Amino acid sequence: QVQLVESGGGLVQAGGSLRLSCAASGRTFSTRAMGWFRQAPGKERELVAAISWSGGNIVYTDSVKGRFTISRDNAKNTVYLQMNSLKPEDTAVYYCAVAARGMLYVGEYDDWGQGTQVTVSS
Repeated sequence: QVQLVESGGGLVQAGGSLRLSCAASGRTFSTRAMGWFRQAPGKERELVAAISWSGGNIVYTDSVKGRFTISRDNAKNTVYLQMNSLKPEDTAVYYCAVAARGMLYVGEYDDWGQGTQVTVSS
């Protein structure tokens, strides 16, 4: 099992930036795809961005393309989500997760962090 701890959330005005970090410990991190998800009140958890173990395959949900950047540092067992040009609709709890297989669907991830709140004011 992998333990995941997110940090970097907070309150920011629309147009601002935040950088989320997710530190992993436990079983092998570097051979697994990682993802950032978010869940707003009353909505389902959705994939925001995912990155393969090598960093060579990256996907984003359409609403964040061009604004968010996912990256990872396997030497530090850390994955990042740089969020720029934030909008009020980005407000949610953000979770990082480790994939057991694949990388596109919630069901493919089996280890989750506790989440960090991101609030974007208008």
